Amino acid sequence: MTMEMEKPYVIGIDMGGTNTVFGIVDARGNVIAKGAIKTDNPDINSYISDLKTELDKQIEVVGGIEKIKGIGAGCPNGNFYTGNIEFAPNLPWKGVVPFAKLLQDTFGVPAAITNDANAAAVGEMTYGIARGMKNFIMITLGTGVGSGIVIDGKIVYGHDGFAGELGHVRVVRNNGRVCGCGREGCLETYTSATGVARTAREILEMCDTPSVLRSIELKSITSKDVYDAAMEGDEIAKEIFEYTGKILGEALADFIAFSAPEAIVLFGGLAKSGDLILKPVVDNMEKNLLSIWKGKVKVLFSALKEADAAVLGASALAWEL
Repeated sequence: MTMEMEKPYVIGIDMGGTNTVFGIVDARGNVIAKGAIKTDNPDINSYISDLKTELDKQIEVVGGIEKIKGIGAGCPNGNFYTGNIEFAPNLPWKGVVPFAKLLQDTFGVPAAITNDANAAAVGEMTYGIARGMKNFIMITLGTGVGSGIVIDGKIVYGHDGFAGELGHVRVVRNNGRVCGCGREGCLETYTSATGVARTAREILEMCDTPSVLRSIELKSITSKDVYDAAMEGDEIAKEIFEYTGKILGEALADFIAFSAPEAIVLFGGLAKSGDLILKPVVDNMEKNLLSIWKGKVKVLFSALKEADAAVLGASALAWEL
């Protein structure tokens, strides 16, 4: 009997700023059991203890820890090389946290961590639409913009473990929007869900074209409001998606020049906008591509269920341990 058969499950942990979701996953990508705890516990040891209490219940369901091959975790500022969470601004623990070691010591099985976008890319490659692909770029369009770059079947981690911060490539050089990273003009200030809301406020303030969005207080507008309005045929909302797609499409044309991927995979809340975002992205990407890549690079939506995707992505790391 092979080791894989003896240890048929892995654990995936997706750590967010507010909640940590975890699950036990089989080799086919089925999430067998799932749970969650609050992330905002100022004491890391107490957090690990809460995690163990909840995970132990699930581990029991599948026949005990001897059935678990390893643990993979997707964490903000998670460094694959060091196993540390390093200076994550949205977590309660400051500085460097040796998270992979804490997991290993607590559960007695190997553990690996990476950041959440890399975890999503690994998940897509293992269980999703990028199965069988050796070169692709995962772009996560949520509150921010994250990315995972896969070249020759491997995630690109770079020299220090933090490669692939495509959300912080500056797409507007002069008078760009201020980003949470402290710089101006980053891609995520335009093409994240928050960026779409910012665009809506700017456009509504600059013109007096009628729009259903005017019935919402400016500072309360969300990307979901813009989507709903666009689906109703609202001209301003459609213009917002055109503008967002233009900026993202132009940026993707630049990214393709770097790694020549087979596909770009879009994931996250904004990717659910379907053709509203896909059409302007593809049009502007193609318009700006070097001729050798025109018509060659697919833009796809993630095939993973959003509820399970982050846990699946993190768990995929553990099969390599």
